[in-house]
Amino acid sequence: MFHFLSKKPFLKDLIPDNHVDIHSHLLPGIDDGSPNIEETRALVSALRGMGVTQFVTTPHVMKSVWDNTTADIQSALQTTTADFENNGNAFPLRAAAEYLMDTNFVQLFESEPLLTLKDNFVLVEMSYINPPIQLYEIIFELQVAGYQPVLAHPERYKFYHHSFKDYEKLHNSGCRFQLNLLSCVGYYGSDVAVAAEKLLKKGLIEFVGSDVHHQNHIDAFSKRLLYQPQPQLKEAIANNQFFRF
Repeated sequence: MFHFLSKKPFLKDLIPDNHVDIHSHLLPGIDDGSPNIEETRALVSALRGMGVTQFVTTPHVMKSVWDNTTADIQSALQTTTADFENNGNAFPLRAAAEYLMDTNFVQLFESEPLLTLKDNFVLVEMSYINPPIQLYEIIFELQVAGYQPVLAHPERYKFYHHSFKDYEKLHNSGCRFQLNLLSCVGYYGSDVAVAAEKLLKKGLIEFVGSDVHHQNHIDAFSKRLLYQPQPQLKEAIANNQFFRF
C-alpha cells in the first residue's frame, strides 16, 4: 500500500497559508484536550506557525464523560479569547462541539440548538468500539432537525475497515466525512493510515482537521506522509475554506 522508495512531504508543509482548522481541543480544562491556558497558548502558537489563521475548536460533548453544555463551552471560549486579547495575541477563534452520537445526543438536539461548525454543519463522532445501534435513525433525525452531519475521523472506526460498503452507505445517507490529518502519517497506526488513503482515493473525504489535543499531536505534523498526497487530500484541505468566518 505504501511506497517507501520516494520521499514523501512533511505533513506540516501541506497546510496552506490562511488555513481554517475545524477540529481541535484547545479550550483549557474542558475535555481531554488542553489542560490549562498555558498549554492552549503553546498549541495555538504552533498551529499558527504552520499556517492556520482561523480556528473552530470542538470540545467533546459526551454524556457521563464530558458533560459539556453550550454554556460551559461558550464560557470557556470567552475566557480563552480574553486571555489572548489581553496578551496582544488576538486571533479568530470560534467554538463548536464534537458530539457523540448516542441516545443522549438525540435528546439534546431535540431540546436545544447545537453548536455548529458553520451554519447547520455539526461535527459528530461514534464510539471506537462499535457504531450506535440506531445510527441511521440518529442521522435521519439530525437531518430532519435541520442539521448537516460532518463525521469526525471516519478512518479511525476500525469496525468499518473491512467493509467499505458501510462507509459508502454512511456517506450516501448524508454524512460528510472529515479526515484527521495525522492519520496520513500513521499517528493512529498503519491500519488507520491505510483506511485514510482508501477513503481519499474513493473521494469520500471532504474536509480535514488537526484534532490537536496536546504537544505530541503538534510534533507529529513534522512527520512525513506514508504515501504521496493525492489530489483528493489537497482538495479536502482546500475545502476547509468553506468554514472561514
